[in-house]
Amino acid sequence: MTMVWTLGRGAIFTGALLFASTSAQAHVKWFAPYIVGAPPQSLSSVLKDTWFWIGIALVVVFFVLTRLIEISPLGNRVHDALDRSTDVLWKRLDDYVRVTVGAFFVAIFSVGGVYLTPDLRTPAEWVSWLQLAIAACIFFRKTMPLAGIGILALWLLAIRDYDLFHLFDYLALGAGVAAYLILEPSKNENLRSHRFEALRWGLAIALMWSSLEKFAYPDWFYPLIMEKPFLTFGLPRDVFIPMAGVAEFTMGFGLLWTPLIRRLSAIALIIIFTAAVWPFGRVDLIGHGLIMAILVAVACDQCRVTRFLPSLKIHLPAIPGGIAAALVVFATGYWGLHFAFYGASGFTGPAMIERATHSHNPEQPHGPISDTGIGAPPTK
Repeated sequence: MTMVWTLGRGAIFTGALLFASTSAQAHVKWFAPYIVGAPPQSLSSVLKDTWFWIGIALVVVFFVLTRLIEISPLGNRVHDALDRSTDVLWKRLDDYVRVTVGAFFVAIFSVGGVYLTPDLRTPAEWVSWLQLAIAACIFFRKTMPLAGIGILALWLLAIRDYDLFHLFDYLALGAGVAAYLILEPSKNENLRSHRFEALRWGLAIALMWSSLEKFAYPDWFYPLIMEKPFLTFGLPRDVFIPMAGVAEFTMGFGLLWTPLIRRLSAIALIIIFTAAVWPFGRVDLIGHGLIMAILVAVACDQCRVTRFLPSLKIHLPAIPGGIAAALVVFATGYWGLHFAFYGASGFTGPAMIERATHSHNPEQPHGPISDTGIGAPPTK
């Protein structure tokens, strides 16, 4: 009973954190103006934010409680329940992944004019047809590696039109999907056994990297919150944004931990991304479709083996230590690479000022100036 009560409190705390972050998972670059080269908020400002540390503490509590359950007799029962509920999909997981990845590329072909994701727009019509060809290659196991190479090629082609730093947002996820498509038809069973792991790592790294935008550029989210104030569920703006960033980063980190933590992290993220579709529409559904599909695959994964650093992850103190190490690595990489690309003062010249994700239309009201005036230059 004590354990159940403790777990219940942890679930309530973490549920509050996830509830607070639910609608913030729409990629801000798809819906609001942005300047990639603008100077990010300093790391010291992030580390001084009390709500950042409260969010970290809540997640550590939840992960520790989950790990305690995992090593108890209850852990096997939880896994068994998850296995029973996902068994039908697990038995055909490769078919599921192939169909959903193929459907994603058909969807972005039908949208047209983008490289892989809604904010990487291109006038080149042949790009859309290449994405349809990628979808076709996925239907045949012999041509699946060509689809994987095609995904990497699209990312490289996007470098012609977009800053490399911007494209880092999509590198890990694209590489993870490409690795799966190359490994799945392999006759080397040892290599093939890592195909779902490649998907999971690619998604986890992508989530942790993109979450840093909420700490580096909280002002990017202000236009969305001003136009859709219900997104914060009544929380103050500057409480909501860092808590959302913590949720995204730590749930991404959870995908790399022990089996129960990664499955529950995937389920939590599925709820978050699904809820974000309601306020942001089909652009969000298509843009995050690949992420949501991979999360379902992670939740269905019945493998109870921890392959990477298993001797470390079995220890409870490794949870806060691992989160801290991941934060150091990713924050150093994000702020350090931004400094390397743009310098201390950043780049906000005319070439970047007018770059916005969408023109005006009922589904994406944001542009350089939205229909409510957000994004307009300050009056003199």
